[in-house]
Amino acid sequence: MDVRLPLMTAGICFALSVGGCSPGEEKKHPLSLEQKTAQFEHSLDAITDPKLKDAVTELGGSLLLLERAQQRLDNKPPRTEYGEDALGVLKHYPTPQALVDTFINGLFVLHKDASSDYLTDLQPVFPFNLNIPGGFLFPHGVEWQSVTLSNKRVIAYQPEWSETDPGIQLSPSSSNVTNPDDLTVTYPFIEGLDADKKTRPRPVSLQGQVEVIAPKRLHSFDLGKKDVGQTRTDANLSVKLLKLEKNYAEVEFSNSLPLAPEVASTPLNPLIVQARDTTGQYLVRAGAINESPEQITFYQKQLAHLQQQKAWSEDLEKQLNDDQRTFEQQHTRRYNKVYFNGPIDTLEVSVLDFSEATVTRKPLDLPIREFDSHTTAKTVQPLDLAITVYDDQAPNWLKGASLTEDDLKKSIHIRQSVEEPSAARIEFDHRKTFNDELLGDDLAPGESPVTFFTEKHNGKLDEPIELPAEAYQVDPLQATITYDLNLFPETPAVAVGSMPLFLATVAKQSYEAKALPKGLEIRNNELVVNLKLFPANEWRFFVKDDSGNYLKQILSVSHDASAEGPALFGVHYFYGRPTQVETYQRTDLATVQYGFEVKLEKAQTQGAAP
Repeated sequence: MDVRLPLMTAGICFALSVGGCSPGEEKKHPLSLEQKTAQFEHSLDAITDPKLKDAVTELGGSLLLLERAQQRLDNKPPRTEYGEDALGVLKHYPTPQALVDTFINGLFVLHKDASSDYLTDLQPVFPFNLNIPGGFLFPHGVEWQSVTLSNKRVIAYQPEWSETDPGIQLSPSSSNVTNPDDLTVTYPFIEGLDADKKTRPRPVSLQGQVEVIAPKRLHSFDLGKKDVGQTRTDANLSVKLLKLEKNYAEVEFSNSLPLAPEVASTPLNPLIVQARDTTGQYLVRAGAINESPEQITFYQKQLAHLQQQKAWSEDLEKQLNDDQRTFEQQHTRRYNKVYFNGPIDTLEVSVLDFSEATVTRKPLDLPIREFDSHTTAKTVQPLDLAITVYDDQAPNWLKGASLTEDDLKKSIHIRQSVEEPSAARIEFDHRKTFNDELLGDDLAPGESPVTFFTEKHNGKLDEPIELPAEAYQVDPLQATITYDLNLFPETPAVAVGSMPLFLATVAKQSYEAKALPKGLEIRNNELVVNLKLFPANEWRFFVKDDSGNYLKQILSVSHDASAEGPALFGVHYFYGRPTQVETYQRTDLATVQYGFEVKLEKAQTQGAAP
């Protein structure tokens, strides 16, 4: 949750401006966010000029967005969560340009079966995860232009699907929120004519252009409590630590040199703030607020000025833009307030220096490849991209192989939901680990006893509530308890019982590429696994190259005897050349009883019998 507000006339206003209260009234009677929202929406009714109303709406909406984000970050329950080094990907390449070349050369496109016979989905696959902080550091963009079909016909890209276009269309996919870069080829629907996937022209290549901007350099500052209020400088880059609290830090930074002409008009976020706790591990970012108190005050004044106007005019727009430009010239330092999931011990503040920049543009003509997770093909299809990408998450992920019973119990987070009294829930959640991946499908939870009580007095529970069997249900495989308050003769206050958890015993072995056991074989960037000797539900495989780093897996395919199975062999494709293989086998599976006593949250309305 990173919140940055638009810089044009859209900015920030506080409740004082939005709610229409005087400062004195606001202090005496602070309004909730819902009340402020309602007051603001009501105030818009008095604005008759459409353009003025749009501007005030955008400013007010920005305020409410910021305040909501601030409340969520401030009120988030403390829970330590560890992540990866956001700069890890850059540390594997000798220069920023080498990282850019790897990004571009590693791009390919997968053919994906869609839910309809009239659709074909295309998934651009990037070598780095673009949806996580630090997935790829540099400004980048891909512009799709067309798709070429098997009959040589070229279909131009259009930004959205058209209901009135009778032909084949290429447009962004509307059904996939996890991969926003996905595309869909839509074939026309002709009533009375069945779609035949075998005879229609298939997409064979995707055309477009990619652009990546690499900075001159990156510099990191290591900061702690002693640095609060101090400015640290390296040549043209400077960083000032304004505040360092338990779970957030406020930082200002600046670059004394102007931006390179190539990026002068490009939105950039050159600051990367990371934190570690006393264990030395990186904490996951919870979110950030990117507007300083000075910016907020400035936006308040702009909004107040707008609210005094009767109509929009060119002079008003010019004044707002001039004021914005003057403010930015007077406040050259950029501000970030970054929250983390856990207590901060030290900060690592890194700045990308865009005073010089290298812009790489390359036309793309990418073959569309088909790799299903299961296939009956007897031959192995190559997928060698001739680049090397490492999996920096693997070392942390593999710690789950040695998970202990105590570790598992300590990771449990109990959540409750009582919004629907007929389906109140208790959930025993834990962050998924590598150990969960090896549990397999044959889980035998056994008994899952639970008893409900009314109250607890002097440390002792009252008599248990007698309930019909249908009053509650325990699902040990999902680690949930669902109960119907309408069937309780008394209001429950405490639930006591035991929830089964599952823990795999995992054996690790490491082999050099030249001494692999029977059933494992390395071919270029592929690891071929005999699934009769290494069943997929019991084994996992990770590989390293000569550097000693884990290689990132591109994808894997199971080659089966038929559509119904069984699996014969699997192929794992990697970004790089494996020289070492690690095997992880589940050798035992244990059920761990997690005893609990939960104080139940109260529902707003409970239909308990008198």
